[in-house]
Amino acid sequence: MILSRRMSGFCWILSSIFFFVGCEPNVPKTKVANNSTDSGGHTAGTPKTHAHVSGGGTAGLKRLIILTNGDSPFWDACREGLLAAKSELKLSEVGLDAVLDVNDGSAQGQLAKLQQYGTQSDIAGVGVSAVDAKNVAIADELRSMQKKGIKILTIDSDVDRTQFGDARHAFIGTDNLTGGKVLGKCAAGLKPGGGEYVTFVGLKGAQNAIERIGGFGEGAGEKFTAKDTMTDETDKTKARDNVRNAIRNHPNLSVLVGIWSYNAPAIVDVVKEANRRKDFTIVVFDAEPTAITAMAEGNIDAMVVQNPFAMGYEGVRMLDALVRGQKDVLEKMLPNYGKPEGDIFDTGLKVVVPSAESLLNPNHFPGVEFLTLEKFRLWLNKYSLTGS
Repeated sequence: MILSRRMSGFCWILSSIFFFVGCEPNVPKTKVANNSTDSGGHTAGTPKTHAHVSGGGTAGLKRLIILTNGDSPFWDACREGLLAAKSELKLSEVGLDAVLDVNDGSAQGQLAKLQQYGTQSDIAGVGVSAVDAKNVAIADELRSMQKKGIKILTIDSDVDRTQFGDARHAFIGTDNLTGGKVLGKCAAGLKPGGGEYVTFVGLKGAQNAIERIGGFGEGAGEKFTAKDTMTDETDKTKARDNVRNAIRNHPNLSVLVGIWSYNAPAIVDVVKEANRRKDFTIVVFDAEPTAITAMAEGNIDAMVVQNPFAMGYEGVRMLDALVRGQKDVLEKMLPNYGKPEGDIFDTGLKVVVPSAESLLNPNHFPGVEFLTLEKFRLWLNKYSLTGS
């Protein structure tokens, strides 16, 4: 549902697709983060029953697990990336398996799962989307797992790097601060006179939420006024109630900002219900299938889209390299490891607009791929995805 750092266009495809040693993985637009600091849930893939891994994995195989922050269509695309990496890397031939495990949206639920992994001898690596960036118990458990030889990454949403950077090897995902700034620039381009806005998100404490919300304010600029940040604890009903309450409580509200993927359909549903579309500019993170339909129907003005497929693919690839000690793969994925921001693998951003008639100017978004909805759908189809 959530997700940190930066390039653009066709060169991304070339650099990322030919990234893999000895193989050319079918990964849509991934990229390696450099140590620059300028540059943040969720959806896609045909929905499947989420795999829960409370028991052991395939007999005789060590498991690589991606643990989500909650249950969102965002993770369907991540699962597709995980499965693609599992197949292309032929993990079973080296004694490994890869699975997605779904958290209940709470820090306590995530902690319980991590503690469980720590007691199981078949766990080789874990990539976790941290629900609460500053949760000491989760960070301590990640450290404890590392001491037991389990390889640890954060995926989509990081821990607080200042306090807990040693709790994981690296972060794989979006540069969420930059993503927030880009979404703020979308709002500014669509509504140059500014206005009052409310941000909607699942959990304020998630690092991707912190960075996106802060980045949005910076990108939108001083003509925009933040009235509230409303959290829903990943409860979809509460997400809609929050939109209703925001509209009711702030009569001059003119911009609605979806921070996590399911916030987009929540915003759209309530605005349609109230017949108030003309009163609001709607800008959101991520492209759930229902959000894509909503944009096609004229109900979303701009989307900043992540690449959860790449998060799943590259997460498995890096965990595999860590477990098997593939130094050459790790050095290619993290060429600046040990330097500031060198432990971040950036999976990139896209800005998607309804059509070429959008008020937004592609030239105002350097380093970000800018697509019409039609071209974005072609990109999704190329990788058999339904959202991102």
